[in-house]
Amino acid sequence: MAYQEERVRRLHSKQAITLAMQGRWQEAVVANQRIVEAFPDDVDAHNRMGRAHMELGEYPLAREAYSRAVELDPANIIAAKNLHRLSQLGETPVGVQVGSQHVEPHHFIEEIGKAEVINLSHLALSAVLVRMVAGVAVYLRADGTNLVVENSQGMYLGRVVPRHAQRLIKLIQGGNRYQAAIVSSAEDRLAVIIREVYQHPSQAGQLSFPPRGPEKLQPYVGGRAVPELEEDEALLAEPADIDDEIREEE
Repeated sequence: MAYQEERVRRLHSKQAITLAMQGRWQEAVVANQRIVEAFPDDVDAHNRMGRAHMELGEYPLAREAYSRAVELDPANIIAAKNLHRLSQLGETPVGVQVGSQHVEPHHFIEEIGKAEVINLSHLALSAVLVRMVAGVAVYLRADGTNLVVENSQGMYLGRVVPRHAQRLIKLIQGGNRYQAAIVSSAEDRLAVIIREVYQHPSQAGQLSFPPRGPEKLQPYVGGRAVPELEEDEALLAEPADIDDEIREEE
């Protein structure tokens, strides 16, 4: 019976993770609520529910979910970090990016010459950065010699460092197209991944991101995360197939 219960829990968890990765946050809340009703001590489900409520701007409910996770596991870094973030956000969801586009998991894979993770400079105020979450699409805009990064509402987030900005601006002016998404955020840091999605024929042979060292892909967690990805993004790594684990035990 224990094996069957664990299998059900893992299957429901996998569904909740899939909904989160697709940005279907309201459905993710419902899915995780079902898990905690059946398994009240599931810390990951409480954390995932907290994340979903944060995405929806439901800060009091997010705080409740993360607080429960801390009660169950006082050393839980994910819950503690997000409770700190919530303490800065207050009760009113000002600036929540309702309807923001979420990026598919494969976007988070660096590819030599085509995509790279960049820590932005000249950042926006911490009150803005603390509202940013991994997985949300952001947008590039050339402003003279600067390449500015904005959210879906046109809010300034930071600049691409000059080493990349000058090259990317030239390539964009030549017809290349790029997509970008938040990789990780904190009060004083914002990392984004920028990916070339179209290379204009006139730019053939021009790498968007020339390699600086050994040409190898960065390691990832669960096929999604990047080295500086936030801890709570690990919750979006799908659990292993429990059927194999059960067969091994049997």
